[in-house]
Amino acid sequence: MNTAPRCLPPVGDVSLRSATELAGAIAAGAVSAAEIAKQTLDRIAMVDPRINAFTTVTAERARRKAGEVDAARARGETLPPLAGVPYAVKNLFDVAGLTTLAGSRILGTSPPATADAVLVERMERAGAVLVGALNMDEFAYGFTTENTHAGPTRNPHALTHSAGGSSGGCGAAVAAGLVPLSLGSDTNGSIRVPSSVCGIFGLKPTFGRLPRHGSYPFVYSLDHLGPFARSAEDLARCFAALLGDQASGADEGERGAPLRVALLSGYFQQFAGPQARAAARDAAAALGAVDEVEFTSAPAARAAAFIITASEGGQLHLDHLHDHYDAMEPLSRDRLAAGAMLPASAYIRAQRVRGLARAEARRLFARFDLLIAPATPVPAQPIGSEAFDLNGTAIPTRPNMGLLTQPISCIGLPVVAAPMRVAPGELPIGVQLIAAPGREHVALRAARQLEAAGATAPAGAA
Repeated sequence: MNTAPRCLPPVGDVSLRSATELAGAIAAGAVSAAEIAKQTLDRIAMVDPRINAFTTVTAERARRKAGEVDAARARGETLPPLAGVPYAVKNLFDVAGLTTLAGSRILGTSPPATADAVLVERMERAGAVLVGALNMDEFAYGFTTENTHAGPTRNPHALTHSAGGSSGGCGAAVAAGLVPLSLGSDTNGSIRVPSSVCGIFGLKPTFGRLPRHGSYPFVYSLDHLGPFARSAEDLARCFAALLGDQASGADEGERGAPLRVALLSGYFQQFAGPQARAAARDAAAALGAVDEVEFTSAPAARAAAFIITASEGGQLHLDHLHDHYDAMEPLSRDRLAAGAMLPASAYIRAQRVRGLARAEARRLFARFDLLIAPATPVPAQPIGSEAFDLNGTAIPTRPNMGLLTQPISCIGLPVVAAPMRVAPGELPIGVQLIAAPGREHVALRAARQLEAAGATAPAGAA
């Protein structure tokens, strides 16, 4: 059993209120956006030194935006859906006036961004209040957010343990009650891994569904952007804001039809520890899964994702490897260097494997609406751990917390990571709710059903 104490100070008034509750209270005049911003900034100042989720706090911007929300309400204007709700972003998103770090000290001397990323602009239009930028693995290449430059981000459920990665700051900030929402990126599992080990919800949308303009790239053919939240409703509300003009009630007509659900077996059970397997089976039972099926392409898809990641990442960072090798994160630079030397033939074969895996997924979704798998093989591991035990075998930690997410990333399917209930004293672990391309609403609907059934971990629970 993986156990560890929760080691955070008592929560404040704002810390575990949902985005939906906060937006409603502000719209009703029960509380001001300025007061919520103040509480949020105060809690960050109190708690974050122990977690290290934030690399920058945008206090002045937050106060200004909160004041604009309160002024709009005073004028009798209808407020947008996230008006006054605090959020933060992984530090690979452009934020006007801030240098976009992408977790690297190499970029620290770059000029500040002159404009917000597209998704930050959409959150702004939805009325949300940006309070800062969040820690990550350098250039998003890792699953533990043990950043040599900024220091490791700590798991709010056990401060000696990792918050996952590469969007570990995003997961920790939401799990610790610092913000109800955050935005991160997912190339091989970087939203789903922190969601799982921090005990919160996360959404990796369909590849290409959300624009990436204004975010620092890692792997052009695998990068996704998406939100984190402490409830399925908040996750759906944030995703709608991120869709902007594309948002619609496309799922309205499908809510009455029972979902056809299957549990993924084979690879997804073989490379899952006991707690991960139990979580997936609990989710399957709660959602009425009637079958177990195997995605036989999973091992090949993961291998293909490795090759595509290393090759594209290595090519992207060739200049950094040449000019700033000693300044780069030692845990990832050698993998980038090796990737830059991969032959084109390996990359081409990997893309062909990707096509075969997509074809198999299409056949599965002709039979099922939703597939369930564990999100991480094990719960959070101690910071600095070189390996974890997986069913009696020592597995290197940093590259393998994404064992179960990479095959899905490779083919760009939409996934909600949902936190499942665990026994008292156990660390969190989550499941992947996987839908067909463009059908995020199916995964979100399943997450709501799990939450309504009491199968998910309550917000803020250890």
